[in-house]
Amino acid sequence: MRERGRTRRLLGLGARTGGALIRTRMGGQADWRALGEALFEGLSELKGPAMKLAQIMSQWDDLLPPDLAEELSRLQRQAEPMPWTGIRRTLVAQYGDLDAVFSGIEERPFASASMGQVHRATTRDGETLVLKVQYPGLAEVLESDLAQVRRLMRLGRWFKVPQARLDALFEELAVSLRGELDYHAEAQALARYRSRYAHLDSLVIPEPLPDFSGPRVLAMRYVAGTPLRDLEAADDALRQRVATTLADWLTEELFTHGELHADPHAGNFAADPTGRLVIYDLGAVIPVPEARLAAMMRLLEATLVGDPMAMDAAMLELGGRQGQGAPLALYREAAEAVTPLFEPGEQDFGDVRVHRRLRELSPKVWAAMDRLQPPADTLLLSRTLNGHYWNLVRLGARLDMAERTRPLFPRGHA
Repeated sequence: MRERGRTRRLLGLGARTGGALIRTRMGGQADWRALGEALFEGLSELKGPAMKLAQIMSQWDDLLPPDLAEELSRLQRQAEPMPWTGIRRTLVAQYGDLDAVFSGIEERPFASASMGQVHRATTRDGETLVLKVQYPGLAEVLESDLAQVRRLMRLGRWFKVPQARLDALFEELAVSLRGELDYHAEAQALARYRSRYAHLDSLVIPEPLPDFSGPRVLAMRYVAGTPLRDLEAADDALRQRVATTLADWLTEELFTHGELHADPHAGNFAADPTGRLVIYDLGAVIPVPEARLAAMMRLLEATLVGDPMAMDAAMLELGGRQGQGAPLALYREAAEAVTPLFEPGEQDFGDVRVHRRLRELSPKVWAAMDRLQPPADTLLLSRTLNGHYWNLVRLGARLDMAERTRPLFPRGHA
């Protein structure tokens, strides 16, 4: 019965969003706000795959129309929490008598996500921890939800998104969600990352607590912090410290360990009271093969020297360019948009001129999608790096990217 109800709501969401798009087409003017509101209304109730899809979309700040991106971003801030009664049943299944284990559990979630929500709790010994609780019944309905979301994603054709890109996005979504159900794997990732980055005094990762964890509850030691999305008005020195730590950590992740935290939405990051960067969620960590990373650096190197033919060769190597006719003019414009951030000296990620050029470029990128159709692994990697870029933008980061990237290029780069 629960599964049929979710299916009806997904189909109803498709009807509402489809109707908004039809009205847009008939009226001749895009009402992205109305479409975004329809998506928010339906997806904040559904959780799971549908909400995850919208969270992925909301990270494409530089591609989506601003009104639509703003509405979708609300899903990361104002998603309706799951009623406490359902969450409590999951906790009882894990711990039995809750009063015997905890002196208190906050019924209002500390944070909400697509697959679960986090509640602060105090043990009988007085220790404060957080419990990441999987939404009740989600594992049982995941595959049917994914099937319905695949139907919903057909609306992407209204945006003139090629089927290959929609298929790649769906595969990314499916793999990511199946992985996020595995709390044992996330606990292992937390432990691995804590050990790996113990030398970074400016970074903190919560400690997993196996004795309090189970298949549908992941317990971690509580780390207080101000969410990254709330740091935009914070002291500049704090923002620069957090931004520098974020950039250092990402560089080490990629070029030393060949892995990448693949869920970059701002709710997963915070600054603790001492100014350290906090990483709360490690439910999505992907391997980055050395050969793919090297090809990406060849693409960046070609971009920074303004060589469109070398850019096309790198895109072909990455599997990101199909068919005939290299979009050389688009490559040139892309290089002109990106290179200001890599000029010598500190560059301001908050420079609106860069954002404006990226936004102006995005319709041309969509128009060239018959030739630019990245495979699923490239799409996930590029989306993740794009999300981390926008986190640096939110922080107003000022970084010397020329100095940072110079040692990472192949030998012989000028």
